[in-house]
Amino acid sequence: MAKDKIMYVCSNCGQESAKWIGKCPACGQWNTFKEFRVASDTGTAAARSAAQSVRSAKANDKNKPLRLSEIATKDEKRMSMNDVELDRVLGGGLVPGSIVLLGGEPGIGKSTLTLQTILNMPERKVLYVSGEESAHQLKMRAERLLSSSTNTPQASSENILILTETSLEAIFEHIRDVNPQLVVIDSIQTIATEDVDSSPGSVSQVRECAAALLRFAKSSGVPVILIGHINKEGTLAGPKILEHIVDTVIQFEGDQHYMYRILRSIKNRFGSTSELGIYEMQQNGLRQVSNPSELLLTQDHEGLSGIAISSAIEGVRPFLVETQALVSSAAYGTPQRSATGFDQRRLNMLLAVLEKRVGFKLMQKDVFLNIAGGLRVTDMAMDLSIIAAVLSSNVDTPIESGWCMAGEVGLSGEVRPVSRIEQRIAEAEKLGFMNIIIPKYNMQGLDKKRFNIEIHPVRKVEEALRVLFG
Repeated sequence: MAKDKIMYVCSNCGQESAKWIGKCPACGQWNTFKEFRVASDTGTAAARSAAQSVRSAKANDKNKPLRLSEIATKDEKRMSMNDVELDRVLGGGLVPGSIVLLGGEPGIGKSTLTLQTILNMPERKVLYVSGEESAHQLKMRAERLLSSSTNTPQASSENILILTETSLEAIFEHIRDVNPQLVVIDSIQTIATEDVDSSPGSVSQVRECAAALLRFAKSSGVPVILIGHINKEGTLAGPKILEHIVDTVIQFEGDQHYMYRILRSIKNRFGSTSELGIYEMQQNGLRQVSNPSELLLTQDHEGLSGIAISSAIEGVRPFLVETQALVSSAAYGTPQRSATGFDQRRLNMLLAVLEKRVGFKLMQKDVFLNIAGGLRVTDMAMDLSIIAAVLSSNVDTPIESGWCMAGEVGLSGEVRPVSRIEQRIAEAEKLGFMNIIIPKYNMQGLDKKRFNIEIHPVRKVEEALRVLFG
C-alpha cells in the first residue's frame, strides 16, 4: 500500500516544493509555504465515477493525437442563461463542459445572481450545492426572487435540486444519482475532500476539489459554476492555480452603498474579456440595466463646476459616464491625490500634463476625483473629461450642459485617437447631447452628415479647453 507523502505549497500562488522554502521562487513572497499531506490516490475516483455515469460517449472511443487538419471546426452550442447581461459576459452563453468561477466581495450578490439565474432556467435540471446556507434560507430567497418573476413558482423550481453538503465525495454521489445538466457549487472554499488532510478553504483543499470538479466537467460535458470568496487584498481567495484551472473567471464588483453591480470578465477561454454587465440591486433581486447611460447621469448638475461627461466604452457597449472633480488648496504641506473608480497613477500623469503643457499650477492643491455611480472605468477616452473636470473645479467655472467628450491624452499634451468613435457619437446623440469633442485624427473617414450632434475635433488639450471655456 502506497504511503502518503508530505508536500509544501505556497499559500499565495500555489507553487509546490518537496521541502520547506523561506522565499517562494514563483511569487517572491516570504514564509508562505505550508505543509500538507497528500494521499496515495488524489485522483478522486468519485469524480471519475460520476462523470462515467453522465457521459454518453462510446466505451471503445480512445483518445489519440490528431492532425490539425483532421480536427473538425464547429461552433460550440452554448447554454443560454436567460440573462442578457450574463450571456454577454460569458461570450454568448455557457459552454457545455466548461467550469466558471464567480468571485466578489461578501454580500455583493453572488448567490443571489446565481439563484436568480437558475430560477429563470426552468427547462434545465440544476443541482445547487450549498456549503454556507441551509435549505430553508435558500427557499426563502427563492420565494423572494420568484415574487417578481413572470414564471410560476412550481414551473421555476421543479427542476432545481438543493443539496447542503461539504464533502466532495458525497457531492459526486448525488451528481451520479441526480444526473443534472448544470452544477452550482456555493462556495468552493467550503468543500473538502477526504484525500487531503487539511481544513476546508486551505490551499490544498481548494486546489484538489477544483481539479476534481474540472475532471468531472470535461469528461461529462456538464458545466459547473463555482462561487469563490475574495480576500482582503481584493483578489480571489485560494491558490492562484484556481484561476488557471477554470475556463472563465467573472468578477462581481460594486459598492454595497450603491445600487449598481458590475459583472466583469477577467478570464474567458470562450469569449472576450472586455465585456461588461450592469445590474441594479433591488429588494426583490438584481435587475438588468439595458441602458446604463441614463442611470449614470444625474440631471441636477446645472451650474455646478467640476463635472464633465465622457463617452466611454466597455467591451462593445458605449455609455456616458459623469466625472466629478474637486480641487482645493492643500490644508497640509503635502497635497492629496485621490481617485475613486479611476486609476490614481493615471490621474497623477494627467495632472502633470495639465501643469506642464497647459500651464495651470496644481502643485499646492488637493485633487479629488470620482466616477459617479460607483463605476470603475478603464477606458483611456476618459482622459479628456478628467482634465476638463479638474480645470472646471480649479477655476470654479461650470461646463455648459449638452457637452460631452472622448479622447486619450498623451504626455506631450496631444489628444490621441480612440476606438469606435461612431458608437460614442451615436450614444451621445441618442441621450440628447448637442456637442461632442473628439480627437481630430478620428475625423478621417467619419461622415458628419450622419449625425445631428455638433462635432468639435481637437489636436491638443489647449484646443479642447478653449472650446469648452472660451
